[in-house]
Amino acid sequence: MPEIIPSDARELARRLEERREQAPVGNALLDRLDGDRAPELFRRLVAVEAQCHSAEMIAYGTMLARFPRRPAADLFIRLSRLVCDAQPKLRKCADALDMPDPFESFWPPDRETYAFNGTLSWVANQGSQASFALSSYTDMVVYFSGCSALVRRVRELRIDAPAEFIEYYDDDASDELTELALDVAQDGLGRGDDPQDALFQARLLEESIGDFWRSAANVS
Repeated sequence: MPEIIPSDARELARRLEERREQAPVGNALLDRLDGDRAPELFRRLVAVEAQCHSAEMIAYGTMLARFPRRPAADLFIRLSRLVCDAQPKLRKCADALDMPDPFESFWPPDRETYAFNGTLSWVANQGSQASFALSSYTDMVVYFSGCSALVRRVRELRIDAPAEFIEYYDDDASDELTELALDVAQDGLGRGDDPQDALFQARLLEESIGDFWRSAANVS
């Protein structure tokens, strides 16, 4: 008998957390980081991050056009602002790491580099309001926790890292924004969005974040 998925955003978030514990996507960058590799890995991470920014801005704009109503519009506008404000900071990271502008080239040329972009773009074009909002919630929870873990590892190993890099990645997900994402997901579910689709697409995006870290770690 097929599992019954409730139309409750917080219950879906709880199920995603259970799946995360049972089958973690992992963070290959943490596993590979050491003092000798650090400069190369930091540059790859900044470059992969820049590729994601472009896809995110388009995805949030697409969702705003598809669902121009509150509370959904509030979420998409705020996510766009979050990424837009991060771009100058990422350029400072690149400068500190003696990199060219990371927004002006498609590098690294690996499939994993663009897995997150492809999944996010697909959800933005084909997914429901609930699917995209739950995926955004998952993105914030998983990505920011991975960043915090990275900075802790850098400090534990006493790796020399530019201050700009530490400042960029030493950040946590906004509780207010993650709650808004769940509210938007719940609003979509209340309008009839399929909770099974939302759960599937959010987990798919989480798995693509694992690809994000693998690309930064140069591990296929």
